[in-house]
Amino acid sequence: MVKVATIVGGAAGTLALMAVIMGFFWFFKSCKSFSNRASETGSSDPSALTEWNRGVGPSSSAGPSLYGPQGAREFMLEELEQATKQFAESSLIGYGSFGLVYKGLLRDVVVAIKRHPGIPRPEFVAGVMYLSEIQHRNLVTLLGYCQEGGSQMLVYEYLPNGSMCNHLYGNGSLNKIDSLHDTMALTFRVFVSADTGREAPTRLEFKERLSIALGAARGLCHLHGLKPPLIHKNFKTGNVLVDEDFIAKVADAGVSMLLEKIEEASPSYTSSVNVFQDPEVEVLGSFTETSDVYSFGAFLLELITGQDEAMHINYMGSNESLIQWVQSRLSCNDFVDHRLVGSFTMAGIKDMIKLALKCMSFPGERRPDMNTVSIELERIRENEMEMTTVKGEGTAKIALGSELFASK
Repeated sequence: MVKVATIVGGAAGTLALMAVIMGFFWFFKSCKSFSNRASETGSSDPSALTEWNRGVGPSSSAGPSLYGPQGAREFMLEELEQATKQFAESSLIGYGSFGLVYKGLLRDVVVAIKRHPGIPRPEFVAGVMYLSEIQHRNLVTLLGYCQEGGSQMLVYEYLPNGSMCNHLYGNGSLNKIDSLHDTMALTFRVFVSADTGREAPTRLEFKERLSIALGAARGLCHLHGLKPPLIHKNFKTGNVLVDEDFIAKVADAGVSMLLEKIEEASPSYTSSVNVFQDPEVEVLGSFTETSDVYSFGAFLLELITGQDEAMHINYMGSNESLIQWVQSRLSCNDFVDHRLVGSFTMAGIKDMIKLALKCMSFPGERRPDMNTVSIELERIRENEMEMTTVKGEGTAKIALGSELFASK
Protein backbone atom coordinates (compact mmCIF):
# COMPACT_ATOMS: atom_id res chain seq x y z
CA MET A 1 0.00 0.00 0.00
CA VAL A 2 2.87 2.35 0.83
CA LYS A 3 4.41 1.74 -2.60
CA VAL A 4 1.07 2.37 -4.33
CA ALA A 5 0.58 5.60 -2.40
CA THR A 6 4.09 6.69 -3.30
CA ILE A 7 3.50 5.99 -6.99
CA VAL A 8 0.14 7.79 -6.99
CA GLY A 9 1.61 10.76 -5.13
CA GLY A 10 4.52 10.99 -7.56
CA ALA A 11 2.22 10.86 -10.56
CA ALA A 12 0.00 13.58 -9.09
CA GLY A 13 3.01 15.77 -8.45
CA THR A 14 4.20 15.31 -12.02
CA LEU A 15 0.80 16.26 -13.40
CA ALA A 16 0.69 19.36 -11.19
CA LEU A 17 4.14 20.43 -12.40
CA MET A 18 3.12 19.97 -16.04
CA ALA A 19 -0.02 22.08 -15.44
CA VAL A 20 2.08 24.89 -13.96
CA ILE A 21 4.49 24.79 -16.93
CA MET A 22 1.65 24.84 -19.47
CA GLY A 23 -0.03 27.72 -17.62
CA PHE A 24 3.19 29.72 -17.63
CA PHE A 25 3.70 29.04 -21.36
CA TRP A 26 0.13 30.21 -22.15
CA PHE A 27 0.59 33.40 -20.07
CA PHE A 28 3.91 34.23 -21.78
CA LYS A 29 2.44 33.68 -25.24
CA SER A 30 -0.56 35.92 -24.45
CA CYS A 31 1.66 38.74 -23.15
CA LYS A 32 3.91 38.53 -26.21
CA SER A 33 0.91 38.66 -28.54
CA PHE A 34 -0.47 41.77 -26.82
CA SER A 35 2.88 43.57 -26.77
CA ASN A 36 3.35 42.98 -30.50
CA ARG A 37 0.01 44.65 -31.25
CA ALA A 38 0.58 47.82 -29.25
CA SER A 39 4.10 48.76 -28.26
CA GLU A 40 6.93 51.04 -29.31
CA THR A 41 8.52 48.45 -31.55
CA GLY A 42 5.79 45.90 -32.28
CA SER A 43 3.53 45.82 -35.30
CA SER A 44 -0.25 45.83 -35.27
CA ASP A 45 -2.31 42.99 -36.67
CA PRO A 46 -0.89 42.27 -40.15
CA SER A 47 -4.23 40.88 -41.35
CA ALA A 48 -6.11 44.09 -40.57
CA LEU A 49 -4.85 46.02 -43.60
CA THR A 50 -5.58 43.05 -45.86
CA GLU A 51 -9.13 42.89 -44.49
CA TRP A 52 -9.50 46.65 -44.97
CA ASN A 53 -8.38 46.40 -48.60
CA ARG A 54 -11.04 43.71 -49.09
CA GLY A 55 -13.60 46.05 -47.51
CA VAL A 56 -13.87 44.10 -44.24
CA GLY A 57 -12.57 45.82 -41.11
CA PRO A 58 -11.53 44.28 -37.81
CA SER A 59 -14.22 44.30 -35.15
CA SER A 60 -13.92 46.42 -32.02
CA SER A 61 -16.03 46.97 -28.95
CA ALA A 62 -16.33 50.41 -27.38
CA GLY A 63 -14.87 50.74 -23.90
CA PRO A 64 -15.42 53.35 -21.22
CA SER A 65 -12.15 55.24 -21.76
CA LEU A 66 -10.82 57.31 -24.67
CA TYR A 67 -7.45 55.55 -24.36
CA GLY A 68 -6.89 51.84 -24.19
CA PRO A 69 -6.60 48.62 -26.22
CA GLN A 70 -10.26 48.59 -27.24
CA GLY A 71 -9.62 50.22 -30.63
CA ALA A 72 -11.36 53.23 -32.14
CA ARG A 73 -14.52 54.42 -30.44
CA GLU A 74 -17.60 55.61 -32.25
CA PHE A 75 -18.66 59.01 -30.91
CA MET A 76 -22.03 60.67 -31.33
CA LEU A 77 -22.26 63.97 -33.20
CA GLU A 78 -23.85 65.53 -30.14
CA GLU A 79 -20.74 64.69 -28.09
CA LEU A 80 -18.38 66.30 -30.60
CA GLU A 81 -20.59 69.37 -30.96
CA GLN A 82 -20.56 69.84 -27.22
CA ALA A 83 -16.78 69.29 -27.10
CA THR A 84 -16.15 72.00 -29.73
CA LYS A 85 -18.93 74.42 -28.73
CA GLN A 86 -20.90 73.54 -31.88
CA PHE A 87 -17.71 73.57 -33.97
CA ALA A 88 -17.25 77.24 -33.14
CA GLU A 89 -14.63 79.33 -34.92
CA SER A 90 -12.90 79.81 -31.56
CA SER A 91 -12.31 76.04 -31.47
CA LEU A 92 -10.79 75.95 -34.97
CA ILE A 93 -7.04 75.36 -34.77
CA GLY A 94 -6.03 74.35 -38.28
CA TYR A 95 -6.69 72.86 -41.68
CA GLY A 96 -5.20 69.68 -43.08
CA SER A 97 -5.58 67.03 -45.75
CA PHE A 98 -8.69 65.67 -44.04
CA GLY A 99 -10.31 69.08 -43.63
CA LEU A 100 -10.84 71.50 -40.74
CA VAL A 101 -9.24 70.69 -37.38
CA TYR A 102 -10.91 71.63 -34.08
CA LYS A 103 -9.74 71.51 -30.49
CA GLY A 104 -12.29 70.06 -28.09
CA LEU A 105 -12.82 68.84 -24.55
CA LEU A 106 -14.29 65.36 -24.78
CA ARG A 107 -15.06 63.53 -21.54
CA ASP A 108 -12.50 65.66 -19.68
CA VAL A 109 -9.82 64.89 -22.28
CA VAL A 110 -8.50 67.50 -24.74
CA VAL A 111 -8.69 66.12 -28.27
CA ALA A 112 -8.20 67.21 -31.88
CA ILE A 113 -11.17 66.59 -34.19
CA LYS A 114 -10.73 66.52 -37.97
CA ARG A 115 -13.85 67.06 -40.05
CA HIS A 116 -14.34 65.96 -43.65
CA PRO A 117 -17.61 66.22 -45.64
CA GLY A 118 -18.98 62.81 -46.57
CA ILE A 119 -21.74 60.28 -46.19
CA PRO A 120 -21.46 57.21 -43.89
CA ARG A 121 -19.40 54.46 -45.49
CA PRO A 122 -18.28 51.05 -44.18
CA GLU A 123 -14.84 51.58 -45.79
CA PHE A 124 -14.32 54.60 -43.55
CA VAL A 125 -15.09 52.62 -40.40
CA ALA A 126 -12.88 49.71 -41.49
CA GLY A 127 -10.00 52.09 -42.19
CA VAL A 128 -10.36 53.85 -38.85
CA MET A 129 -10.41 50.54 -37.00
CA TYR A 130 -7.19 49.46 -38.68
CA LEU A 131 -5.39 52.77 -38.11
CA SER A 132 -6.41 52.92 -34.45
CA GLU A 133 -4.64 49.62 -33.85
CA ILE A 134 -1.29 51.11 -34.90
CA GLN A 135 0.24 52.24 -31.62
CA HIS A 136 3.70 53.79 -31.27
CA ARG A 137 5.33 56.41 -29.09
CA ASN A 138 6.12 58.54 -32.14
CA LEU A 139 2.73 58.36 -33.85
CA VAL A 140 -0.30 60.51 -33.01
CA THR A 141 -2.97 58.21 -31.54
CA LEU A 142 -6.30 57.89 -33.33
CA LEU A 143 -8.98 57.61 -30.64
CA GLY A 144 -12.23 57.37 -32.58
CA TYR A 145 -14.57 58.55 -35.29
CA CYS A 146 -18.04 59.83 -36.11
CA GLN A 147 -20.20 59.63 -39.25
CA GLU A 148 -23.14 61.93 -38.76
CA GLY A 149 -24.47 65.27 -39.95
CA GLY A 150 -23.01 64.92 -43.44
CA SER A 151 -19.45 64.64 -42.10
CA GLN A 152 -16.84 62.00 -41.43
CA MET A 153 -14.76 62.92 -38.38
CA LEU A 154 -11.55 61.60 -36.85
CA VAL A 155 -10.78 62.12 -33.15
CA TYR A 156 -7.07 62.24 -32.24
CA GLU A 157 -5.04 62.88 -29.13
CA TYR A 158 -4.18 66.57 -28.79
CA LEU A 159 -0.55 67.69 -28.67
CA PRO A 160 -0.20 71.08 -26.94
CA ASN A 161 2.97 72.24 -28.69
CA GLY A 162 1.53 71.85 -32.18
CA SER A 163 3.50 71.23 -35.36
CA MET A 164 7.17 71.90 -35.99
CA CYS A 165 6.18 74.66 -38.40
CA ASN A 166 5.26 76.79 -35.38
CA HIS A 167 8.72 76.36 -33.88
CA LEU A 168 10.76 76.76 -37.06
CA TYR A 169 9.08 79.48 -39.08
CA GLY A 170 7.34 81.49 -36.34
CA ASN A 171 4.91 84.35 -36.68
CA GLY A 172 6.57 86.97 -34.52
CA SER A 173 7.48 90.55 -35.12
CA LEU A 174 10.36 91.80 -37.22
CA ASN A 175 13.70 91.31 -35.49
CA LYS A 176 17.15 91.88 -36.88
CA ILE A 177 20.04 89.57 -36.12
CA ASP A 178 21.58 90.63 -32.84
CA SER A 179 24.91 92.41 -32.63
CA LEU A 180 26.63 89.35 -31.17
CA HIS A 181 25.82 87.38 -34.31
CA ASP A 182 26.96 90.29 -36.49
CA THR A 183 30.28 90.37 -34.63
CA MET A 184 30.80 86.64 -35.06
CA ALA A 185 29.96 86.95 -38.74
CA LEU A 186 32.88 89.35 -39.13
CA THR A 187 35.25 87.23 -37.04
CA PHE A 188 34.45 83.89 -38.64
CA ARG A 189 33.05 82.71 -41.94
CA VAL A 190 29.66 81.96 -40.44
CA PHE A 191 27.50 80.03 -42.84
CA VAL A 192 24.15 80.72 -41.23
CA SER A 193 20.90 81.89 -42.73
CA ALA A 194 19.88 85.52 -42.74
CA ASP A 195 16.99 86.53 -40.50
CA THR A 196 13.68 86.08 -42.27
CA GLY A 197 11.95 88.63 -40.06
CA ARG A 198 9.73 85.97 -38.50
CA GLU A 199 11.12 84.89 -35.15
CA ALA A 200 9.79 81.58 -33.86
CA PRO A 201 8.67 81.55 -30.22
CA THR A 202 10.91 78.59 -29.37
CA ARG A 203 14.69 78.43 -29.72
CA LEU A 204 15.39 74.80 -30.47
CA GLU A 205 19.06 73.92 -30.27
CA PHE A 206 20.68 71.49 -32.66
CA LYS A 207 20.52 68.54 -30.22
CA GLU A 208 16.81 69.16 -29.71
CA ARG A 209 16.18 69.24 -33.44
CA LEU A 210 18.12 65.99 -33.79
CA SER A 211 15.91 64.38 -31.11
CA ILE A 212 12.78 65.56 -32.92
CA ALA A 213 14.12 64.23 -36.23
CA LEU A 214 14.94 60.90 -34.60
CA GLY A 215 11.45 60.60 -33.13
CA ALA A 216 9.81 61.32 -36.48
CA ALA A 217 12.15 58.83 -38.18
CA ARG A 218 11.17 56.13 -35.71
CA GLY A 219 7.50 56.83 -36.35
CA LEU A 220 7.94 56.40 -40.10
CA CYS A 221 10.15 53.36 -39.52
CA HIS A 222 7.33 51.72 -37.55
CA LEU A 223 4.85 52.36 -40.36
CA HIS A 224 7.22 50.88 -42.94
CA GLY A 225 7.81 47.86 -40.70
CA LEU A 226 4.14 46.84 -40.69
CA LYS A 227 3.12 43.83 -42.77
CA PRO A 228 2.20 45.03 -45.33
CA PRO A 229 4.03 48.38 -44.98
CA LEU A 230 1.94 51.51 -44.49
CA ILE A 231 3.29 54.40 -46.57
CA HIS A 232 2.49 57.83 -45.17
CA LYS A 233 2.29 59.59 -48.59
CA ASN A 234 1.97 63.04 -47.02
CA PHE A 235 4.89 63.38 -44.63
CA LYS A 236 5.95 67.00 -44.09
CA THR A 237 7.06 69.41 -41.38
CA GLY A 238 3.44 70.31 -40.65
CA ASN A 239 2.71 66.65 -39.86
CA VAL A 240 5.44 66.40 -37.23
CA LEU A 241 3.81 67.37 -33.93
CA VAL A 242 5.47 67.75 -30.53
CA ASP A 243 4.00 67.12 -27.09
CA GLU A 244 4.63 69.02 -23.85
CA ASP A 245 8.07 67.37 -23.57
CA PHE A 246 8.88 68.01 -27.24
CA ILE A 247 8.61 64.33 -28.10
CA ALA A 248 7.93 64.14 -31.84
CA LYS A 249 4.87 62.34 -33.15
CA VAL A 250 3.98 61.83 -36.80
CA ALA A 251 0.42 62.91 -37.62
CA ASP A 252 -1.98 61.77 -40.36
CA ALA A 253 -0.50 58.29 -40.75
CA GLY A 254 -2.80 56.41 -43.11
CA VAL A 255 -5.06 59.40 -43.78
CA SER A 256 -4.06 59.53 -47.44
CA MET A 257 -5.09 55.89 -47.85
CA LEU A 258 -8.31 56.60 -45.98
CA LEU A 259 -9.12 59.48 -48.32
CA GLU A 260 -8.50 57.25 -51.32
CA LYS A 261 -11.18 54.90 -49.98
CA ILE A 262 -13.85 57.56 -49.47
CA GLU A 263 -13.04 60.37 -51.93
CA GLU A 264 -15.40 59.05 -54.60
CA ALA A 265 -18.34 59.76 -52.29
CA SER A 266 -17.26 63.26 -51.30
CA PRO A 267 -14.91 66.04 -52.47
CA SER A 268 -11.29 65.48 -51.50
CA TYR A 269 -9.43 67.93 -49.30
CA THR A 270 -6.04 66.65 -50.38
CA SER A 271 -3.80 69.46 -51.57
CA SER A 272 -3.27 69.51 -55.31
CA VAL A 273 0.38 70.46 -54.81
CA ASN A 274 2.54 68.70 -52.23
CA VAL A 275 5.96 70.28 -52.28
CA PHE A 276 7.36 67.52 -50.03
CA GLN A 277 6.36 64.85 -52.55
CA ASP A 278 9.04 62.79 -54.24
CA PRO A 279 9.28 63.89 -57.91
CA GLU A 280 9.55 60.21 -58.89
CA VAL A 281 5.96 59.61 -57.73
CA GLU A 282 4.62 61.58 -60.69
CA VAL A 283 6.90 59.69 -63.06
CA LEU A 284 6.28 56.19 -61.67
CA GLY A 285 2.65 56.79 -60.73
CA SER A 286 2.89 55.19 -57.29
CA PHE A 287 4.20 55.70 -53.78
CA THR A 288 6.79 53.49 -52.09
CA GLU A 289 8.71 53.61 -48.83
CA THR A 290 11.42 55.61 -50.63
CA SER A 291 8.82 58.32 -51.33
CA ASP A 292 8.49 58.87 -47.58
CA VAL A 293 12.28 58.88 -47.26
CA TYR A 294 12.50 61.73 -49.79
CA SER A 295 9.92 63.73 -47.85
CA PHE A 296 11.85 63.09 -44.65
CA GLY A 297 14.99 64.47 -46.30
CA ALA A 298 13.14 67.71 -47.08
CA PHE A 299 12.06 67.83 -43.42
CA LEU A 300 15.69 67.48 -42.32
CA LEU A 301 16.68 70.44 -44.51
CA GLU A 302 13.98 72.55 -42.86
CA LEU A 303 15.29 71.58 -39.42
CA ILE A 304 18.75 72.74 -40.51
CA THR A 305 17.70 76.01 -42.13
CA GLY A 306 14.75 76.90 -39.93
CA GLN A 307 12.92 78.01 -43.06
CA ASP A 308 10.21 76.74 -45.38
CA GLU A 309 12.53 75.12 -47.92
CA ALA A 310 10.28 72.54 -49.56
CA MET A 311 8.99 75.00 -52.15
CA HIS A 312 12.54 75.78 -53.28
CA ILE A 313 13.69 72.18 -53.71
CA ASN A 314 10.55 70.61 -55.16
CA TYR A 315 11.40 70.87 -58.84
CA MET A 316 15.13 70.10 -58.80
CA GLY A 317 14.79 66.44 -59.68
CA SER A 318 18.50 65.53 -59.75
CA ASN A 319 21.36 65.01 -57.33
CA GLU A 320 23.50 67.61 -59.07
CA SER A 321 20.95 70.43 -58.93
CA LEU A 322 20.16 69.71 -55.27
CA ILE A 323 23.83 69.72 -54.25
CA GLN A 324 24.47 72.88 -56.24
CA TRP A 325 21.57 74.57 -54.46
CA VAL A 326 22.97 73.64 -51.04
CA GLN A 327 26.47 74.74 -52.02
CA SER A 328 25.24 78.10 -53.28
CA ARG A 329 23.34 78.69 -50.04
CA LEU A 330 26.42 77.79 -48.00
CA SER A 331 28.65 80.15 -49.97
CA CYS A 332 26.13 82.97 -49.41
CA ASN A 333 26.06 82.46 -45.63
CA ASP A 334 22.40 81.58 -46.01
CA PHE A 335 21.83 77.96 -45.09
CA VAL A 336 22.14 77.04 -41.40
CA ASP A 337 19.55 78.64 -39.10
CA HIS A 338 21.18 81.60 -37.30
CA ARG A 339 19.48 80.51 -34.06
CA LEU A 340 21.68 77.40 -34.03
CA VAL A 341 24.92 79.38 -33.69
CA GLY A 342 27.02 77.96 -30.87
CA SER A 343 24.85 74.86 -30.37
CA PHE A 344 26.31 72.49 -32.98
CA THR A 345 29.63 70.97 -33.99
CA MET A 346 30.93 71.19 -37.53
CA ALA A 347 30.95 67.40 -37.82
CA GLY A 348 27.36 67.15 -36.63
CA ILE A 349 25.90 69.74 -39.00
CA LYS A 350 27.85 68.27 -41.93
CA ASP A 351 26.61 64.75 -41.17
CA MET A 352 23.01 65.93 -40.95
CA ILE A 353 23.21 67.79 -44.27
CA LYS A 354 24.74 64.75 -45.92
CA LEU A 355 22.00 62.51 -44.51
CA ALA A 356 19.31 64.85 -45.83
CA LEU A 357 20.85 64.73 -49.31
CA LYS A 358 21.10 60.92 -49.18
CA CYS A 359 17.39 60.75 -48.34
CA MET A 360 16.64 62.88 -51.42
CA SER A 361 18.92 60.99 -53.82
CA PHE A 362 17.92 60.03 -57.35
CA PRO A 363 17.00 57.39 -58.31
CA GLY A 364 14.93 56.43 -55.27
CA GLU A 365 16.53 52.99 -54.79
CA ARG A 366 19.74 54.75 -53.75
CA ARG A 367 18.06 56.21 -50.67
CA PRO A 368 18.53 54.61 -47.24
CA ASP A 369 15.53 53.00 -45.56
CA MET A 370 14.03 54.65 -42.48
CA ASN A 371 15.68 52.18 -40.13
CA THR A 372 19.10 53.17 -41.48
CA VAL A 373 18.11 56.85 -41.21
CA SER A 374 17.09 56.35 -37.57
CA ILE A 375 20.38 54.66 -36.72
CA GLU A 376 22.40 57.46 -38.35
CA LEU A 377 20.42 60.18 -36.58
CA GLU A 378 20.96 58.44 -33.26
CA ARG A 379 24.71 58.29 -33.94
CA ILE A 380 24.84 62.00 -34.82
CA ARG A 381 22.84 62.92 -31.73
CA GLU A 382 25.03 60.85 -29.41
CA ASN A 383 28.16 62.47 -30.83
CA GLU A 384 26.64 65.93 -30.44
CA MET A 385 25.65 65.19 -26.84
CA GLU A 386 29.19 64.09 -26.04
CA MET A 387 30.90 67.01 -27.78
CA THR A 388 28.60 69.89 -26.74
CA THR A 389 27.28 68.72 -23.38
CA VAL A 390 30.19 66.74 -21.93
CA LYS A 391 33.12 68.55 -23.58
CA GLY A 392 31.36 71.89 -24.01
CA GLU A 393 32.26 72.29 -27.67
CA GLY A 394 30.11 74.31 -30.07
CA THR A 395 30.88 76.22 -33.20
CA ALA A 396 29.65 79.22 -35.11
CA LYS A 397 31.51 78.05 -38.16
CA ILE A 398 30.66 75.55 -40.85
CA ALA A 399 32.79 74.32 -43.71
CA LEU A 400 32.60 75.71 -47.20
CA GLY A 401 30.44 73.84 -49.67
CA SER A 402 33.58 72.50 -51.35
CA GLU A 403 34.75 71.09 -47.99
CA LEU A 404 31.34 69.73 -47.11
CA PHE A 405 31.02 67.61 -50.23
CA ALA A 406 34.66 66.57 -50.48
CA SER A 407 35.17 62.85 -50.14
CA LYS A 408 36.79 61.67 -46.93
